[in-house]
Amino acid sequence: MSNRALVIASFGTSVPEARPSIAAVEDALAAAAPDHAVVRAFTSPTIRRILKSRGEEVPDLTEALERLSAGGVRQVIIQPTHLLYGYEYDKLKAEADALAGRFEDLTVGRPLLADNHDIQRFACRLSQDHPAEAGTATVFMGHGTEHFANAAYPAMQTALAFLGRSDIYIGTVEGWPGLEDILRQLEPGGRRSINLLPLMLVAGDHARNDMAGDWKSRLEQAGHAVTCSFTGLGELPWVREMYRERLEKLL
Repeated sequence: MSNRALVIASFGTSVPEARPSIAAVEDALAAAAPDHAVVRAFTSPTIRRILKSRGEEVPDLTEALERLSAGGVRQVIIQPTHLLYGYEYDKLKAEADALAGRFEDLTVGRPLLADNHDIQRFACRLSQDHPAEAGTATVFMGHGTEHFANAAYPAMQTALAFLGRSDIYIGTVEGWPGLEDILRQLEPGGRRSINLLPLMLVAGDHARNDMAGDWKSRLEQAGHAVTCSFTGLGELPWVREMYRERLEKLL
């Protein structure tokens, strides 16, 4: 085993169709660190349990680090694929800190949207990917959190507004703004066609149940024609580039 390792830590997904989104980011990160042993870790106990029942075992971060330490690895970089700082990131950082003493050097990378520049850049690329079209709105569904890091979502909405994109809306399942907030914003515009997309690394359970279920139904009940996309952020080349740049700064 190499003396240096890259641990790519994701929340994970139990939806097979969504896995390529994670794999694409992992491939981009691995290519940026060719002299590092690459290890996958999933941070969700529920997802790891589901995958184990299907015959696939993916370690959590602690298990991955313990194996690397036992294998003689001395330098470790942990690059999360998390979108935001939040409770999941805080937990990951605490696990890493608890085992940092076993290595000569252990570094934890930043999430995708870590500062104002990231949010502005991300908003600009979303705007480019989804050109304005008369009578059409684009609605993104993020996960959301009670953590203060949830402020990245309304910040993204503000960045889009400064770009003149009043037709793109950012909502969340478990944070603010929610679907009700988006519905109120859509009312003044009358009936519209709506493109509904996930603002998540993978188009997993939330995308297939909440987005294509409750959100789509509620928007249609409000008189809108809705089309759903199941493209996770990890499938977008420019998102993978942002992750790769994160890692290159650490390297």
